[in-house]
Amino acid sequence: MLEKIYIPDPKHTDLNMYRCGIEDCAPGYSWGPALRDHYIIHYILDGKGTYTVNNHTYELTKGQGFLIWPNTRIFYQADSQNPWSYGWVGFHGVKAKSYLDMAGISEKNPVFAYDKDDSLNKILQMMINTKNLYKSKEIVLLGYLYQFLGMLIENAPPSCAKPEPSYQNHIKKALEFIAMNYSQKIEISDISSYIGLDRSYLYSLFVKHLNISPKDYLIRFRMQKATELIRNNNLTIGEVSRSVGYDDPLLFSKMFKKIYGQSPSQYRKNLIS
Repeated sequence: MLEKIYIPDPKHTDLNMYRCGIEDCAPGYSWGPALRDHYIIHYILDGKGTYTVNNHTYELTKGQGFLIWPNTRIFYQADSQNPWSYGWVGFHGVKAKSYLDMAGISEKNPVFAYDKDDSLNKILQMMINTKNLYKSKEIVLLGYLYQFLGMLIENAPPSCAKPEPSYQNHIKKALEFIAMNYSQKIEISDISSYIGLDRSYLYSLFVKHLNISPKDYLIRFRMQKATELIRNNNLTIGEVSRSVGYDDPLLFSKMFKKIYGQSPSQYRKNLIS
């Protein structure tokens, strides 16, 4: 009896690149009817052809593209007189469908047009040019895939705009921004700009749902990080101060004492005693 082997499933990652290529098709070249187990986007660089899926045939030409949906029976064929050349990229992942939704491309709407510039063509070519990379190829290709999907999202019609996030998502994004940038010289206006909200509205969300203002949350977050750093006796109080976004150690000490009722130095002494 053969031992069962573990097969990694790239569908469980946020986004995973399978493969890519550019093809100059011979007249009448076809693929299928058959199916794939991942998403594939074909973008037509020249010529024309047809794509058949769900009993519907699309006639496509330069500047258009089509999506192959996983596990869906499809057939496509190059024109016999003016066969298409296309670039293609295959991918999967937890966030793949949501990115495609943002681009207005789906199982029911598998065809798109992108003819305002040659950005997609350039990105596909850069993907091909990674063939000589060894150590960084996977990372570089994934970066190009994000760029490719990003261009499709930017090109999507207004009707495909992302739904307005709920207040939970607004707050989550704000907290994530603070966690990533608390050591920098950030202001509340930076947070509201990042989320795309009016500053006063952000304030009202924090007060209503967290019972604290954005400014006070930022201060408390910084001070909490400071208590972790103070435990490291190799760091001076000035170094701790700068590490949590305060260039002025006196201001840092004042804010720390306001939160914890004692200076940073005294807090450290009490940890030792």
